[in-house]
Amino acid sequence: MQGLEVRGLSKRFGGLTVSENIDFDLPPGARKALIGPNGAGKSTFANLVTGILRPSSGEIRFDGSDIGGLDEPRRVKLGIAKTFQITTLFRKLTVRENLRLPILEREKRGYSMFARAGSSPETEAEVADLLEQFELTAFADRPVGLLAYGQQRLVEMAMTLALRPRVLILDEPAAGVPSSETHLIVNAIERLPKDLAVLIIEHDMDLVFRVARSIVVLVAGRILTEGTPAQISADPKVRELYLGKSHG
Repeated sequence: MQGLEVRGLSKRFGGLTVSENIDFDLPPGARKALIGPNGAGKSTFANLVTGILRPSSGEIRFDGSDIGGLDEPRRVKLGIAKTFQITTLFRKLTVRENLRLPILEREKRGYSMFARAGSSPETEAEVADLLEQFELTAFADRPVGLLAYGQQRLVEMAMTLALRPRVLILDEPAAGVPSSETHLIVNAIERLPKDLAVLIIEHDMDLVFRVARSIVVLVAGRILTEGTPAQISADPKVRELYLGKSHG
């Protein structure tokens, strides 16, 4: 299967255990969601996978190779990328300029992205493709700071995809997005490359049940259960601890 494989992953801060003995697989093409109450350890798990945090014990493998000792930049180069709960964009630059940034960084051309002259026709074509894929073409030359929040999240997703990851972790992509704009996020996720492994960490259950094919429930740093959306929705323990009756 390969892809991303986690075995026995644990993280302790002093006497506090925030992740405990987690086994987790994310094969190519997966659309998996990680859900759970606040404080369950979801973001901690994502930070362990991406190298922001180092595990106390356990193993993280990517395509069969142990990557537990690699820092975050080296994991990004391998193809593991993560968006963040709070958008980190250059708000005064246009959408096009923001998208140009990760492409030129990926191609090791530094910060020449601030001038169009630093871009090749291939780079501009890739930017145009990203604009079209995320339905941002009409806003290409508008400063990001003037966009609606849902559109800003799309720009962030497009920038992350520009790194050409093989594993994409979406950390609460709908956080702060008005319900009237959530469909933009859903549509963007549905248009992601089919062979890309996607992990969605999200509290918006309507979004999760629309886009995920498998759902992992994390409670107090441990996996409670994993299953299809139908299985998770019908699980009495999950309904009691997290979903409530609305998904029963």
